[in-house]
Amino acid sequence: MNWKDLLCEKRQVPPHPREGDPRNAFEKDYHRILGSASFRRLQDKTQVFPLDKSDFVRTRLTHSLEVASFAKSLGQMAFSDIISKRLDPDVDTTVKEKACSILECAGLLHDIGNPPFGHFGESSIRYYFERALKSREYDGKPLEECLTPQMRADLLNFEGNAQALRLVTKLHYLADKNGMHLTYALLNTLVKYPVPSTEIGKDRSNIIYKKMGYYLAEQGLFEDIAGSTGAVGCRYPLTFLLEAADDIAYCTADIEDAVKKGLISLHTLQSELAAGGYTEGVPESAAAVYERIIARLGSCYERAVENNMPDPEKNAVQNWLIHVQGELLTCAKDAFVENYSRIMQGSFCSELLKCSAAAPVAAALGDIAYRLVFRSRYILKSEIAAGNMISFLLDSFIPAAIAYDSGKKLSPMEDRLINIISENYLAIYHKYSSGENEQYKLYLRLLLVTDFVCGMTDSYALRLYKQMRGERE
Repeated sequence: MNWKDLLCEKRQVPPHPREGDPRNAFEKDYHRILGSASFRRLQDKTQVFPLDKSDFVRTRLTHSLEVASFAKSLGQMAFSDIISKRLDPDVDTTVKEKACSILECAGLLHDIGNPPFGHFGESSIRYYFERALKSREYDGKPLEECLTPQMRADLLNFEGNAQALRLVTKLHYLADKNGMHLTYALLNTLVKYPVPSTEIGKDRSNIIYKKMGYYLAEQGLFEDIAGSTGAVGCRYPLTFLLEAADDIAYCTADIEDAVKKGLISLHTLQSELAAGGYTEGVPESAAAVYERIIARLGSCYERAVENNMPDPEKNAVQNWLIHVQGELLTCAKDAFVENYSRIMQGSFCSELLKCSAAAPVAAALGDIAYRLVFRSRYILKSEIAAGNMISFLLDSFIPAAIAYDSGKKLSPMEDRLINIISENYLAIYHKYSSGENEQYKLYLRLLLVTDFVCGMTDSYALRLYKQMRGERE
């Protein structure tokens, strides 16, 4: 791969040039994103705490802003090193500036395809289709018999990353039915797993096979994107930095939010970090980083007490996490630079943080957050409620979508359900189903419902759920 091709400014439809516009193509992407309704909706989507009333805990919007900042910082750090060490004669300050613009945009967009209620929303959709493909029928046969293997796998492995590509290239319906008209370089950065659903798990040693990156419905578009940028059969290089920025943002933010919510105390955090055994079997350099970072937590508390902070424990954790973020960013940058040659050859198969000196720290924070936050009764009860809402909505709209545009007369209830779905989504369905066979149309109608549900904010999903059940607001 080379940066001349990787920084591809191609869009789905050639833009109309504007005289005197000083912005580069990727700065234009930034303004398209900020002005979009899809981006604004992230302010009412869960990051960790579903339907939380606190003003402090993060939403998808605040998380995305943090990821955008970290991603841009990683780009600046990494490409400055590459230039100073002369690792790539094609990398200069112009390449650096464009790469950083792409990373900032990708940070803003990386979660835009996620459904309401956090990652449990994704799990709820996958679990629904595990049952529905067997129990629901079309033309007298179970749905699973009416779809191709890839169509079935797309639904059974529903993925917010794949939905993001679909949303920004099709579902964001403003000027036309080609989404936000973003550059191919940015779109390729968003695809964390450049494989279809039928190849998930094909090679567990290679990160690209962990999940799917695109649906069958976008396969042709993705192949055009990958071919245009030169990142064929491998990850786009900037995706590694985007993924690291996301990992750093959530593994530190989850701890901070949990401390603010009272789910984790300073003492608990210190005990967990000291007793977890996270440095077993790691290189000495990584163990040294870990010991230095956990020692810093005690120092932060002592300083907070000395400064008479009103809540020294929370203050200590917040200051400590800022320090941790800096350490993780540096280590992720180092991993990118050290593996730069393999990344550009398409042969690097890991996550940056996992092969960096900060791996034990990231693992510890992730493990603590999972056990003490994500598995807490507070979160579990909220997720149960969220899962029930998503299952109800899917169970209501899927039968109507199966019948819609099938030649069958809709029942009065099915007609009303279809008319609740966004007119934009219905228009997109008709554009891409025109002239297609019945099997593909059925597949697109099932995606029509997941498009509708994924586009909902938490509040809208809750409100619609109550309205459809006849409950008072």
